[in-house]
Amino acid sequence: MSGKNNKTPLISVKDLAVHFGLRGGGFGKRPVVRAVEGVNIDIAPGSFFGLVGESGSGKTTLGRALLRAVPITRGELTYDDGEKRYDLATIKKAELKEYRSRAQLIFQDPYAALSPRMTVRDIIAEPLEVMGLTDSREETDERVREIAAKCRLNLEHLRRFPHAFSGGQRQRISIARALVSRPKFVVADESVAALDVSIQADVLNLLKEIQQEMGLTFLFISHDLSVVAHICSQVAVMYLGRLVETAPTRQLFAAPKHPYTKALLSAIPSLDPDDRGKAQKLEGEIPSPTNPPPGCKFQTRCPFAIDICRKEEPKLDTTGNDHNVACHRWQELME
Repeated sequence: MSGKNNKTPLISVKDLAVHFGLRGGGFGKRPVVRAVEGVNIDIAPGSFFGLVGESGSGKTTLGRALLRAVPITRGELTYDDGEKRYDLATIKKAELKEYRSRAQLIFQDPYAALSPRMTVRDIIAEPLEVMGLTDSREETDERVREIAAKCRLNLEHLRRFPHAFSGGQRQRISIARALVSRPKFVVADESVAALDVSIQADVLNLLKEIQQEMGLTFLFISHDLSVVAHICSQVAVMYLGRLVETAPTRQLFAAPKHPYTKALLSAIPSLDPDDRGKAQKLEGEIPSPTNPPPGCKFQTRCPFAIDICRKEEPKLDTTGNDHNVACHRWQELME
């Protein structure tokens, strides 16, 4: 699903699957976790692409697959920034190290992501030193100071250790570490979930400023749709390893077509007292990825499921205007 932008996608994913084998299973087959199954997306260069869904839907695994931090079971995955192209499904170890300088990850927990034994300067400089991207300590220090300033860290901060900083400051350090190699693609995995609401807004605005200044492409993973609405231009909704709906952000919020998307949107708190109590509750829990239900994977929790939903898995079809949905009944439910 490519957008209206005619540029070559920075990241192109076709029929991507990521499975993990589990130990056990007795004398039968080894249990398999189907964390990602049959995903197709295009991420345009310079975009802020949102990926949303409940915990256990496969968002983090998909993000790590795009970074080649997990093995790929099946499918095509390419990166093309105009200067370099990688076939990430079959990439060799030597090329993978080079790809690491172009694609980086911002971790979720700013407290666990930073070594307490290293100064902020050494934490930010580590990617440059590990990947050999600078020729001298002076050049490394210059790059560290440059990205620290972009992330609103001053020179005094560089001499301190992580314990001296608040959660928001630690996340800015994590962002600086991810961006010091001057990547083109960044995966932000729930990167504001652990922060207070007021600090979340500050970090989100910082990410947006840096994205525009450096021309970055973001995959922004979140379970919070209100955060995604604030920062993303395109959104994909994921459920049990599959994409169930993709659309431009404004269009998705204005006219969601999949019952799962509607339930997620209705759960966003409203300040309007007349809207309270109208949330569409999701009954039950997300099924196990080791034993997914037949047909539509959402059919066990969907109030609109019929026989075809229990037998046939819907394909992600276009509805027009770059809006795609995987639901047998979406047209009926929109009437």
